[in-house]
Amino acid sequence: MGIGSRRAMATTPEAVAPTAIVKHSLVIAGHRTSISLEDAFWQALKAEAASRGASVAGLVAEIDAGRGEANLSSAIRVHLLRAATQRS
Repeated sequence: MGIGSRRAMATTPEAVAPTAIVKHSLVIAGHRTSISLEDAFWQALKAEAASRGASVAGLVAEIDAGRGEANLSSAIRVHLLRAATQRS
């Protein structure tokens, strides 16, 4: 399943600053949800999913399942930071 997005204050992808908040809608575990992250994190999330051969929704579902009490956007950011740190 693809993801829908609304880019903050931009009409083309090139115009979006890495710090701009972008909202995407995904289906996770059969439920549609919207997630707001900075564009830089969306790009990192897409790259991480591609490197695993997974969809963005599949990776987010995995993060969601293990996040405990943290909000989903924060859990995604922490996951991506840990993944980047492990690669370094």
